[in-house]
Amino acid sequence: MAPSMALAIHPTFKVLLVLVWLTWLGRGMGGTIAPAMADPSLMPPQQPALTLLPVVTGGLQQPVYLAQAPGDADRFFVLEQPGRIRILLRGTLLDAPFLNIAAGIRFNGEQGLLGLAFHPSYPTNGRYFITYVRESDGAIVIAEYRASDDPNVSRRAEKTLLVVPQPYPNHKGGMLEFGPDVLLYIALGDGGAGGDPQNRGQNRGELLGKILRIDVDRGSPYTIPPGNPFARSGARPEIFAYGFRNPWRFSFDRHTGELWVADVGQDKWEEIDVVRAGGNYGWRIMEGRHCFIPRQGCPTTGLIPPVAEYRNDGSRCAVIGGYVYRGTKIPALQGIYLFGDYCSGEVFGLRNGLQSVLLSAGRQISSFGQDRDGELYVLGLKGTIDRIVEARP
Repeated sequence: MAPSMALAIHPTFKVLLVLVWLTWLGRGMGGTIAPAMADPSLMPPQQPALTLLPVVTGGLQQPVYLAQAPGDADRFFVLEQPGRIRILLRGTLLDAPFLNIAAGIRFNGEQGLLGLAFHPSYPTNGRYFITYVRESDGAIVIAEYRASDDPNVSRRAEKTLLVVPQPYPNHKGGMLEFGPDVLLYIALGDGGAGGDPQNRGQNRGELLGKILRIDVDRGSPYTIPPGNPFARSGARPEIFAYGFRNPWRFSFDRHTGELWVADVGQDKWEEIDVVRAGGNYGWRIMEGRHCFIPRQGCPTTGLIPPVAEYRNDGSRCAVIGGYVYRGTKIPALQGIYLFGDYCSGEVFGLRNGLQSVLLSAGRQISSFGQDRDGELYVLGLKGTIDRIVEARP
């Protein structure tokens, strides 16, 4: 496992292989990967050469997320894993943090400050939400904070929404995001160790290994949306979908509303899922499209396979979820889901089930970010932020 890293990293690095390597596409791009018996008519169109435009080259400590608040075109908020939220104001990194709760954070390995989501009405209510690992007992905490009268400084008062005990120090998940339905979605890992020893991913009586959905505009501290699939079944009513190992990053397609989840794998396979309410995405029965426990003949009825997978062999080790590109500056990327790998630093594109290596970032990719215009950013764990742009000859 990599030190001070918010992802599950495997002990060996292996070579990316997804059934069939196809033809090199586009300038400056790697091989295209496709499932067996791929329909050539579904191959991605010619794509432009991409490069990275530096935005921040220093001054950050282990950035793991980047976001803009609704209605704010001037500022980016950057999550630092040790426990701070920093502000990037019109290209300048402010010295004073927006929020500093490092004293109450357990920062070690995959633990720390992990998620940030702004309420859709943030310009009027100042509400935002974070996920962190609590210093006192290692539990995951989902909490609400509010902005102060100074837009660059948060209030310190915390409202706790949810506390989830953690049996092990890894596989935290931690992503937060409001969906198109204005409900808060929360990703939690299976609790850690290796192979999900207590099978928490499949246990609907537990929150670990799940995507949750709650309504933070009603109730105290929240209510269960009536459309949640297990709201009346005897399972934990917060559960939206289950069967995940470590869903470190997810996002919603701004055009379709689809929920894209990247689930970090165990021994061999990294996976991308398009998640729907009530779905079972297989862990620990399956890893990707392959039996995990048992290794052969596992029961697959009712399990939803990933839309894409790749081998975590060689230099590749842990999938980092990104976004479906909906910007305007790179028209050829429109509708392509971009994601990456922490160890190799590669940025991949996925469309119609086919994957392409779009560029090599040369970074330990910790996360992606998206601005209000739909342009995408790559965060490097060693303190960098870069925007993905089209390379010019």
